[in-house]
Amino acid sequence: MNAEALQLYLVTNRYADSPEVFLAKIAAACENGVTMVQLREKSLTTRDYYALAKQVKLITDRYRIPLIIDDRVDVCLAVDAAGVHIGDDELPVAVTRQLLGSDKILGVSTKTVATATAAVAAGADYLGVGAIFPTQTKAAAPLTSLATLKAITAAVSVPVVAIGGIKADNLDTFKATGIAGVAIVSEIMQAPDTAQKVQTLSAKLKEVL
Repeated sequence: MNAEALQLYLVTNRYADSPEVFLAKIAAACENGVTMVQLREKSLTTRDYYALAKQVKLITDRYRIPLIIDDRVDVCLAVDAAGVHIGDDELPVAVTRQLLGSDKILGVSTKTVATATAAVAAGADYLGVGAIFPTQTKAAAPLTSLATLKAITAAVSVPVVAIGGIKADNLDTFKATGIAGVAIVSEIMQAPDTAQKVQTLSAKLKEVL
């Protein structure tokens, strides 16, 4: 896949936003420098997840940005999203790849070199590694060291994205780690000014990657 699409990777969270505000934030992020969007929903019914994914895809298509669906292969295929991202509690990577087919993007969350290389062998197109810093999105998630992050990027042939507690003021941490980009949730979705925050992150990433 095109590694440049992973540079500034937005993972969504609706928090307490209305549907209109949520979609407006995604649009502002896409307009101002986000390179990929992952729609992440853990509590919606399948029907509601599908309906929301269709709305988000209208936005990402407008800006020609890939839409990735978190966990749900069925929703990904139903809305013809660019791909799906799975964790270690989802379907096996090889099974997910078989269901998706060869044309869709498959991202996989990993925390060790062993699981990273196994995921790539099973069909992963890119890896998400973290949590690098403490994060409210997954409060119980164990942290992944920068040494492990570097070891993973050195061990695999696919792009790697760092995730977990990443903010504008800690982006310098990722210099010389070999990552293709960073995945960000709250720093964008809870920013007072989405457009300005994405512009700031995008500018700083050019100095890091």
